[in-house]
Parts: sequence; structure tokens; C-alpha cells
Amino acid sequence: MYTNETAASNRTILEELFTEGGIRIKRGNLFDWSPGPKPDTFSFDKVEGMLLGVGIGDALGILTEGWLPSLRKQHKGEITDYQKNKYTGEYRGYPSDDSQMTFWTLEQLIADGGYVPANVADAMIKERIIGIGHNVKEYAECRKHGLPWYECGPESAGNGSAMRISPMLIPHLRTGASDLWVDTALSAMTTHNDSFAIASCLALTNMLWQALDMHEPPAAEWWLNTFIDIVRDLENGGSYQSKAPKYSDYSGPGWQFVDMVVRDAYAHDLDTFTACQSWYSGAYMLETIPCVIYILMRHGHNLEEAIIRAVNDTYDNDSVAAIVGAQVGALHGRQALPARWVDSLSGCTIVPPTFDPQNERDDGKMFELIAQARSRFWKD
Repeated sequence: MYTNETAASNRTILEELFTEGGIRIKRGNLFDWSPGPKPDTFSFDKVEGMLLGVGIGDALGILTEGWLPSLRKQHKGEITDYQKNKYTGEYRGYPSDDSQMTFWTLEQLIADGGYVPANVADAMIKERIIGIGHNVKEYAECRKHGLPWYECGPESAGNGSAMRISPMLIPHLRTGASDLWVDTALSAMTTHNDSFAIASCLALTNMLWQALDMHEPPAAEWWLNTFIDIVRDLENGGSYQSKAPKYSDYSGPGWQFVDMVVRDAYAHDLDTFTACQSWYSGAYMLETIPCVIYILMRHGHNLEEAIIRAVNDTYDNDSVAAIVGAQVGALHGRQALPARWVDSLSGCTIVPPTFDPQNERDDGKMFELIAQARSRFWKD
């Protein structure tokens, strides 16, 4: 496709991928829509909240990731703070792949002054990834064998692209051009070239962009309706099956499943624990996305409770909490984040030294990168 991976513009790359069928979404109207720049009165505090929401949600969930919520509650009670880290012995927030890949993406965006897909593709696998998912591992192996980044993303509806997508907004704050959607689509397909996964990343990005402008929480239905409006126009006709016994007969578009189960749960006023268990809450996007949307519908007005529910009521809780944390962080801003969570967040982006003695500790790196992003892309 391209002999020089960094030479072509991102829009040129995307248009050729559409032409060749190399990206598994439709070319919807979104790609020609410019949301407009953020005003000079815009507070970067909201961007800080978005990014720290990822790190905090991830760190709160990682030590009980993959526990059945009922078993987690039985052994841990209600998790509202960082757990004791088995490698450092500290009650501090340490990262997993969710916040690692988010902040490595941000670091490369700062270095390049924008999104250069090949550079970010390599930046995401430059260090040891804590809790690396199967699909990202497959992508990393492909990339290390020298194949171009746009051929390495497995066709997988895992949530590994959704949890790291938030930095893609930042280079576009001043312009608000339609290139935001181009960059987001390319970033998503890098590791998960799947219709529902890519479309969901674009919908989540749109929600983040709008949440950054809000001065008060939206109506509960806004979260679902805004998500569905974007994804319905972008999915390419693929069929998805639920793994949950209650919905074992479902086969169809991802957006339709989310619309069906979330509306039904909300109509019956289910708590988030009950709802998320009914459709399952693993790393499969047909499970992750309904959990994220439903938690935001019920608790998006309360940043702390939304993240706590994500951490306690879901199976893949660090990723769900990272995605929810980005959304409520963008909505409420950094000042709404509990001080105990911010102050005890290590800010590391690499593994702690007692986990891998070859790595130096990089405490505070997340905070440094946020400050650099502010200087590079906003300068208020």
C-alpha cells in the first residue's frame, strides 16, 4: 500500500483503506463532519479529568480484574480505593495495559505534534505491557515481523482499542476538524480491525468531545442515543453473537444489541450489577459497551460512583472503569476527581521496579505528559 509508512496523510491512508476494503467500517457521514474548535474559554481541566480518569479507573480495577463480581464482593467488599500492590507492597494506583497504552499514545502525539499512525503503532509496544490482551499480543507479533501497521490489527471485537482512545481528541482541540474522526478510526483499527470495535471507538470519541463542552450532566438517555446514532451509521453489516445465556439467540449488529439490552435494563430500573451480569461484562465489546453505557446512564452525574460501580460490578473491571473514567472525567473535570485517588496515583507508565528490576520507576509520568500535552496543544 505505502512504501513509506509516515509519508501519506492520514486522510489519504483512510480513503485508500476504504477503497481497498482494508478497514472494516462503512464510510459514514461522520468523516465529513467538523465538530468545530474548542473556544478560548475552554478549560483544559476537563482534558486532565479525562486522562486521569483512565489512569484511576484502570488502577482501581487491575488487582481484581477477571474476578466474578459476586466473588470480588465476597472477598474484597466494596472497592473504593487502591488495593495493596503485590509487587510493591504499596496502597497506590499502578497501571495495566489500559493506561500504559493510553499514555504511550499521548507521549507519541506530543513528540510528533499530532497523530502519525506508524509511530504510535510502535510506541504502544515499546515497553513491557502489563496484562497484555490476546489481540494486542497478536498485533505486536505481527508488527515485530515487519508488516505495516495497517495490516496487523486482528479482526476482533475486543475492548483493547476503546480503553486507549481518549488521547486522540487532544491534537484537535484547537481546530475541531473532521480529521479527528480519521485519526480515531486509524488508531482503533491498528489493534482491532473490527466493525463494531472501530465504530464504538468513534462513538466514544464523539461522546468525549461533547462531554468536554458540558457544564452539567446530560439526561440519562443521551449516553445511549448518542452512542447508537454514530455506531448504527458506521457498522458494515457484520453479525455478532452474545455469550450470555439470556441473549444466546441474538445474532446481528453490535449497535442493535446494545440498544436492545440497555433500553430494557433501564426500563426495568435494574441496578448496574444485575444488568451487567445479564449480558456479561468481559472484554468482548458486546459486553463492555453495554456496561459502559448503562453505568453512565445510571451514574454519569456522579463521577465517583460511576467509577466505583465499574470497578465493582463488572468482570473486566479495569478496562470498563478506564472507559467510564475517561467519560466522567471529561464531563466533570479534574476538580471532581477525589483527592485520595489523584494523590495516590503513581502515574507510572512502565512496570514497577520490583516487578521488573531492569526498569526504572517513572512515578508521575502521567502527570508530566498531561502538562506537556497542555503546552503542546492548548497553551491557555
